[in-house]
Amino acid sequence: MKKILIIHAHPEQQSFCSALKGIASQYFTEMGDLVQESDLYAMGFDPVGDKRDFKSLSNPDFFKYQIEQMNACKTDGFTEVLKTEMDKLVWCDILIFNFPLWWFGLPAILKGWVDRVFAMGLVYGDGRGVYENGTFKEKTAFITMTTGGPEVAYTANGNGDPAVILYPIHHGMFYFAGMTVLPPFISWGPARLSPEQRINELVRYKGYLMSMDTLKPIYTNR
Repeated sequence: MKKILIIHAHPEQQSFCSALKGIASQYFTEMGDLVQESDLYAMGFDPVGDKRDFKSLSNPDFFKYQIEQMNACKTDGFTEVLKTEMDKLVWCDILIFNFPLWWFGLPAILKGWVDRVFAMGLVYGDGRGVYENGTFKEKTAFITMTTGGPEVAYTANGNGDPAVILYPIHHGMFYFAGMTVLPPFISWGPARLSPEQRINELVRYKGYLMSMDTLKPIYTNR
């Protein structure tokens, strides 16, 4: 039995991106796995990391975010909202970021989740290693993503190679924390597709999930 955490970042519940999240949740549940979701927009998650993240400050005269994160990890000093998200992260075996590509990166609400939840003292720092020595070597992560443009737009001479666009997430977030990183599932321009084509995309995603164990990781320590 696997423990799955889906971090979902789309403001519209009826969007195709949200439908992909639903497919993953249903698939893993039917497989007998445990699934938790953090639907960031539905939660009203605040992406801004600042003094409000902490019950108290170790140095109220000069605020340094990472120092306060390390202190809060040692003193149970995070607010309950953050503690809940951190507990989910520690709990999961598989982490899925489910989002639309906005300006060649994560929506701000999801980037803020990483800023606040991938805390120093929990994910890295304070004696914890990174990359091949990362804290979360037993975890697997992957991206499920929708784009506005078609696949042909994502080339070196166009919007850019998807591997380059997603490098800060794959390498700088997932693998930085030691996770095994699977190739992403990308649905190209679903808003441009017919209803029948969108149904086929959902079937394709289920096929991706069914084949996870055979996918060649982008990064792995195992």
